[in-house]
Amino acid sequence: MTTVLIAVPPPRAAALAEELELEGVEAITVAATPAGVTERLGRDIDAAVVPATRGMLTAALIFACDRAGVRIIALGDVDNRVAARLGIGATLPSLAAGWEVVAALAADVTGPASASVAPSAPHRVTAIWGPQGAPGRSTVAIQLAVELARTGRTTALVDADTAAPSLALLLGLGDDAPGIAAACRRAESGGLDAAELTRLAVRLGAGGVELDVLAGINRPSRWPELSSTRMHAALSACRAWTEETVVDVSASLDADDEATYDVVGPRRHAATSAVLCEADLVVAVASADPVGISRFLRDHAEVRRLIGTTPIRVVVNSVRPGPLGIDARGQVRRTLERFAGITDVTFLPFDQRAADAALLHARPMADVTPRSALVAAVRRLAVSLSPAGAAATAGSSRGSSRVARRLRSALSALAGSPDAGDPASAS
Repeated sequence: MTTVLIAVPPPRAAALAEELELEGVEAITVAATPAGVTERLGRDIDAAVVPATRGMLTAALIFACDRAGVRIIALGDVDNRVAARLGIGATLPSLAAGWEVVAALAADVTGPASASVAPSAPHRVTAIWGPQGAPGRSTVAIQLAVELARTGRTTALVDADTAAPSLALLLGLGDDAPGIAAACRRAESGGLDAAELTRLAVRLGAGGVELDVLAGINRPSRWPELSSTRMHAALSACRAWTEETVVDVSASLDADDEATYDVVGPRRHAATSAVLCEADLVVAVASADPVGISRFLRDHAEVRRLIGTTPIRVVVNSVRPGPLGIDARGQVRRTLERFAGITDVTFLPFDQRAADAALLHARPMADVTPRSALVAAVRRLAVSLSPAGAAATAGSSRGSSRVARRLRSALSALAGSPDAGDPASAS
C-alpha cells in the first residue's frame, strides 16, 4: 500500500488526507515544516506532499528525501527552472485534489518518460586547489566549469578564494556582485535555497552553454565573511542547486593555525579547508616546473590528511620542455610517483596565446580560442570526470587506449580481408 506524508497547513491537510484515503492511499499528516517531514521519513514512506515555498523546499529536506528514496510532490506555483534544479518530479496546483496526487504518483512510477530515462548521476562539489605560486587554479576552474556544462550537466562556478579572488575579473563581471559572501550569510540564517542562489548568481554564457557564477569577495580583508560553518552550509545548498559545483579555493590550509592560535576565533583560510572537506572530488593543480612540483609535493600530503578518502585528480599545468628538459611529462610523472605515489596524472599543455586572449577579452578560453590545445585537454579532462565518461573509461587507462584503437583497426582490416576466413592463409 502506498503511504504519503501530508505536510500542508490545516485545514487543507485533513481534507487532502481524507481524499487520499478514499483513493486507497495511506495518508499521514505531519507538521508543515521541514523538520516535521524529515522526522517521519523511512522505508515505509513513498512520497511527501509539501507546499512549494522557500521555507519548506530547503536543501536539507530535499537531501533527506533523496537519501530515503521519498518523492516530493509540491503544491503551488514553482518556476520550471527552479523545479528542475531542485529535482522535483511533480508539481500540482495549491488546491489539488486527492486523485491528482494519486495521478502524479502513478506518473512518477510508470510514466513513459521515467521508463526510458536513466537515473541521473548524483550532484557533486569539485574543489580546485593548488599550492602557492599561481599554478593556474582559476584558469582550470573556469575552463573545467565550461566543459562540464558542455557535457549536459547544470553547472555553477564559485570563487571561495580568500587570498586572491579573481574569477569576477577574469570573466568580466562586476566585483560588487553579492556572490558567495551573500550566499554564506543567507546560509547562516537558514534562508539559502535554490531560488535564492539563482538570484545571487550571475548567469554566464560561454562556449555555447550557460553556467551560474557566484563571485568572490572583492577585497581579501573580507575573509571573515567566509567562515567554515557558513561555507559548509552554502555548499550543501549548492549541491542541491546544481549537478556540478566547481569551487576555486586558495592555497593555504590553515593547518598551523589550529595548533598555535585560538581555535574558537575565525581562521584566515577556513574557507579553503571547509571546501576541501565538503568536496566530493578535489582537482589538485601543479605547475610544470621544478619549484611548482616541489611546492605541490610538500602540500599534497597535508591535503590528503585533511580530506581523507576523497578522490584527488592531479593536474599538471603549463607543460613545456623548457624548465624540465625534453621529456617534461616523463620527469613529472616519475617524480610524483617516487615521492607521493601518484600514478594517475593529467597534463595540460602550455598555451600562452590562449591565456593572453582570455585575459584580453575577459572571457573563457573556449570562447576566444576554441581550437586551443589547452581547451582540448581540459575538455578531455571534463569528459573523464563526467559520470558518463567515467563509466565509459572504467577498467581502461589512457596509455592503453591508443594501443586498443590500433588493435581494433587491425582486427577490422583482418575481418574484411578475403583470406580472413581461410584456414590456409594462417599457415
